[in-house]
Amino acid sequence: MSSTGEVEAPAVDAVRNDMVEVLTGALGDAVESSVVLPGKDLWVRVRTDAWLEAGRVARDTLGLTYFCFLSGLDWLPSPFGRGEDDPTEPAPERSSEIVQGVAGGSTRFQVFARLVSPVRHLGLTLKVDVPDDTLEVASWVPLFAGADWHERECWEMYGITFAGHPGLRHLYLPGAFEGHPLRKDFPLLARMVKPWPGIVDVEPLPTGADDEGAAAE
Repeated sequence: MSSTGEVEAPAVDAVRNDMVEVLTGALGDAVESSVVLPGKDLWVRVRTDAWLEAGRVARDTLGLTYFCFLSGLDWLPSPFGRGEDDPTEPAPERSSEIVQGVAGGSTRFQVFARLVSPVRHLGLTLKVDVPDDTLEVASWVPLFAGADWHERECWEMYGITFAGHPGLRHLYLPGAFEGHPLRKDFPLLARMVKPWPGIVDVEPLPTGADDEGAAAE
């Protein structure tokens, strides 16, 4: 416990490190990388061909039986900038390099899922690279029935296919809709025509000079 009375996170998290060892023992070199935040969380990235088996090991061996969610990630920096940018100012220079988040990666798109043990109160975020040429990974519906709608949404919004899914079809968009709205290179025309509301609705904060002037009055 710290001098302020707060409980400090351990420097080494033996429990989560053991979870990584179990996954590595079952999947071998298909475990690409892992990140342990001691006392708080765990991320593991696995090879694409091990995605289904990684979920199975997490469920059956680690006891992570509660499926929280599954979604996609597009790490491409938006070619349109940010919606929060002030359209009256020159756009700031930003890197076009693709940089993946926690646990790294080697592709533009990734799929990630969150599993939790309701008994041990531990969670795991599993991630997988989505091959650029096929945009396909295995479906988790055989493991978790609840993954059905999550994968349909991911397919619809990112264009990622889930092999073995019983019926990928639209959840939100019309059947004839073209494109995938959550891809970074999908143009959000509404934001191009009208700036993000937060830009025009927020009043500037008073400066120190303004405060002094008000006090003098």
